[in-house]
This record gives sequence, structure tokens and C-alpha cells, in this order.
Amino acid sequence: MKFINRLFTKPETKQWFDSFLIWRVNKLSDRNFLLILSVVVGILSGLTAWTLKTGVFYMHNYFKGDLQFDPRNFRLIIYPFFGLLATYLFKQYVIKDHISHNIASILHAIAKRNSLMRLHKIYSSVTGAIFTAGFGGSIGLESPIISSGTTIGSTIGKLFRLNYKSITLLLGCGAAGAIAAIFNTPIAGIVFALEVLLLDMNRFSLIPLLMASISGAITTELLFTDEILFEFTVQQDFMVKHLHFYVLLGVVAGGVSHYFTQTYLRIENFFDGIKNRMRRLFIGAPALGLLIFLFPAFYGEGYDIMKAMLDGQANAVFTESIFAHWLDATWVFVAFFLALILLKVVATALTTGSGGIGGIFAPSLFTGAVLGYLFAWINNMFNPDVLAVNNFALVGMASVLGGVLQAPLTGIFLIAEITSGYELIVPLMIATTTSYVTSKALSPHNIITSQLAKRGELVTHHKDKAVLHFLNLRKEVETDFFPISQEATLEGLVQAISLSQRNIYPIINKEGSLVGIILLDDVREIMFNKDYYQTSVMNLMHVPPAILDINDSMATVIEKFNQTQAWNLPVCEKGRYMGFVSKSKLFSAYREKLMDITED
Repeated sequence: MKFINRLFTKPETKQWFDSFLIWRVNKLSDRNFLLILSVVVGILSGLTAWTLKTGVFYMHNYFKGDLQFDPRNFRLIIYPFFGLLATYLFKQYVIKDHISHNIASILHAIAKRNSLMRLHKIYSSVTGAIFTAGFGGSIGLESPIISSGTTIGSTIGKLFRLNYKSITLLLGCGAAGAIAAIFNTPIAGIVFALEVLLLDMNRFSLIPLLMASISGAITTELLFTDEILFEFTVQQDFMVKHLHFYVLLGVVAGGVSHYFTQTYLRIENFFDGIKNRMRRLFIGAPALGLLIFLFPAFYGEGYDIMKAMLDGQANAVFTESIFAHWLDATWVFVAFFLALILLKVVATALTTGSGGIGGIFAPSLFTGAVLGYLFAWINNMFNPDVLAVNNFALVGMASVLGGVLQAPLTGIFLIAEITSGYELIVPLMIATTTSYVTSKALSPHNIITSQLAKRGELVTHHKDKAVLHFLNLRKEVETDFFPISQEATLEGLVQAISLSQRNIYPIINKEGSLVGIILLDDVREIMFNKDYYQTSVMNLMHVPPAILDINDSMATVIEKFNQTQAWNLPVCEKGRYMGFVSKSKLFSAYREKLMDITED
């Protein structure tokens, strides 16, 4: 990346590039230019997906091989440790920066960084994920690919000096292209960008998203082998008489989604409390290795297990497991599947908490597949009305994914496109919507937005709230005020008034902390009466109606202005006076930002 920076700072390169930008402005409209860039972003996202998926596939096969249960299986305990150690060393000594690979970091960039991503994420997320998943880390590769794709879009937008709206659109193109490339699902890619990234776009914006999505899908369609591409054909038709079973599956999936979200966040919070990253590794990696030793199905992404289940080979779940000898016992089968449902999220959280790079996309699909399969299998044991276990596994995948992300359309279209048809569209819609409603009732925020919502950084489709998220209080602070020492008298205040063009005067102590304010109206009647000149400003000041903290969210700032009906409020940082914020300036900034983010 340093090479790229040096390349574009060379005088001859910079001159050529500036000439190209001028030519582009004169010859190519912004819309047409965005269409071209969206295709480029889609292709690059597709190449990223191919690189990561292929690398992990061959590493997975090399290290895992054809292990059977014997003492050699203890390699399953140490492999994840080596992968997490390699990831730690890569981050610590190569990148030398924290790699926020999850989708929440993308939403944070949209809300707080003008949609600008750190340049190293183009390769750091992919490289770290290869180490993590290649050695058996129980994560999904979707988040690192999306992180890389969005960074590609953001970087290209910044390189060509586009405005915020266009950069955000290209960032969304990177996400759409990534999802489309991973699963060969162009519609799901578009829906994901709009539903999960909460992009608020106009009608024209759909075209670049579509172009990027198609480009990403075509790229991997040409490059992926059948072994790597995850796809399945529906073998049994949907039967209307089974509708109520899909509703029930949706309710159960919603509960499982809530459990998945809460468990993941709690384990993540536990590891966040451990400041020493090496200590995190030595706590989480052994626990993960033991879990994978007991349940080898947790090794890696899990798509091989999902494929086997959908092909009717449920015994693949038990392969290499110490429980394989008890496979014939019904209660062992059920207990084992329940353990997979409940513990997959634990394995994923241990992987990421220990420093691994990956996401929850594939683990959600895995959990849903096992849930749907078990749901139908139990029914078939006791009910003569036999259910298609493959169909329920597929619907379970969409339902849990839709519940965990609280993005039902993404789950519906992803599975519909993976199955190369829409035979299951009705049960997918019913079960996934039911799961979403259940999950939403149990938790207002999904697994991605929970942390952002706590920090007040969540951008939504609510335009008013979205604009407030983009405003930064620090940038709106005005400092052209005359601070007055609390030891000063009216005479000193009058001198300050003669030099100032403002009508508010902050009173501060020796430490620079705000103790009160004086308005010009407070002293107007006595300021020219020298009999009062020795009066202490402490006797003239009053407490401001409210004090803003520099870290307050804009929603909090607006609320305080509304509560106090003030036009100016002081701002402090750790108790020290910084300046004032005026309501009129905030309104101007709000209007300017609103025009910026809604610009075509």
C-alpha cells in the first residue's frame, strides 16, 4: 500500500491523474462514471472472494485431510491455535493496527468516517481470515470479503475525489459484489447492501448496485470450482399442508437467533474486558480447540457439513467425532444436534474473541441448517405426515440468518438463489418473516447494530436521525469567546466586552473548568457605573441551563437545546471549558449535511 501511495504522489503520475480527472469531468457524466466504477468494484470484490475462498478451501483440505477418530485427532485442538497465533502475529507485526473486520466497522465508517475505510483492509482482512479459517477457526469468510470489497469501493471513490454520497454508493457496491460473488446470488447482494448496511439510496443507485452484483457473481462463476461454490437444487416440492410447520419453525428460529446474538455478544464482551491480546489468545484458543475436538463439525466454515446434510448424508455431522459410535441411539442423535445448535455460536465467538478474523454469516447458516434438519427429523420420528428434511434445512438457514441479522429479505433471496429457483419462496417468506418478528420482539437491535446503538452511532433509514449521526459536535464548537477568570471583577469584564463581539462570557477557574456564564444583558445596566467595578464576577454569573460534553451524540445535543430553549450552550471536555455551540450553526450544519447525503 505504501507503493500505491508513493505512486500517486509522484509529480508525473499526479499530473497525469489530474489531467484524467479533468477529462473525465468534461467528457463523462457522474452517473456514467459511477456505472463504470461499480463494475470495477464488483470484479475486484469477486477476485477477493475467489482468493479467500480458494485459499481456505485448500488449506482446510491439507490440514484436516481424512482424519478418523484416533489419537491423531488431537491435531484438531492445536490447529486452531496455530491459526490464531499466525493471525495475532500478522496483526501485531505486519499491519500494526487493529483489524475491524466485522460489518459493524463498515456501518461505523458510514456514520463517522464519511464512508472512508482504512486502506489496509483491502488485504489485511483477507490474509487474516485465511490464517484463521484455514487452520479451522469456526467463522465465516463473508465478513472479511465484505470488508475488503467495501474498502475497495471506498478507496476508489476517494481516489477519484467523489462526494460522500458517491463514495457510500461504491462502498455499497463492494458489499453487494462480495455477497453476489461468494454465493453467486446477485439479487441477494443488492438486498444485503440496502437492508443490512442501511443504505438510503434513490432509484438511480440501484443500477450501480446491480452492475456490481452481477460483475461479482460472473467473476466467481468463471473462477470457482463446483467444490467451492455452495449451491443446491430443491429435490422435493413445497406442500401447502405443511404451512403451519414452517410457521412453527420460524418461531423457533427467532428464539434461536436471539440466543445466538446474546451469546455471541456476551462472549465478545468478556474478551473485550481482557486488554492483553496475547492473554485472549491463550484463553480462547485452547477452549476452541477442545470444542472442535468434541464436535469436528465446527472445524472451519462448515459448508461441507451443510452440503452433506442437504444431500441426505446427516452422518457427516458425526464424522471424526468421539460420539460417532453411539450414532444409532436416537437420544444421542438429538442431543448431538442440539449441542451443535447451541455451541456453534460459542465456537465462533471464541474464534473472534481470541483474535481471529471472520464473521457470523456462515455460522448463522450452519445453525439454521442443523435446526431445520432436526425440526423435520423429530417430526418424522413421531408424525406419519413426513416432512422434507432438506427443505426444512434450507428454510432454517434463511430463518436463522434473517433473525440474527434482522434482515429477512437477505435470508429469503439468498437461499432462493442458492437453490437456483423459487420453489421454496413461500415457505422461505413465511418462516423467515416469522423468525424476524420473533427476533425483533426479543431484541430491538441485531448482532451487528447492538454495539453501535449503545454508542449512538447507528445510522438508520430515518433521515432526520441519520443526518444527526453524520454531524460531529467537535467541528461545531465556536471558540471566539473571551473566558473570564473567576477572580476577575466587573471592571475586567467590561474590558473584555469592549474587545469581544459576542454577548456571552464564560467564567473559568484556575484549572480551566467552567464555573458559570455571564450574559451581556446581565450587566448592561451597571457596566458603565464605576461604583460596581470592584464587584466580583462570581456575584454576577449564573449557571448555564445545560452543559454539553464533547462526546455527546448530536441527538443528545439537540435534546438539551430543546429542553432548555437556549440558543447557545457551553461545551466541556473532561470538565474543562472548550467553547460554545449555537443552535443556529447546528441548524445550518444540519441543512448542509442533509443536502449532501441526499444529493443525486
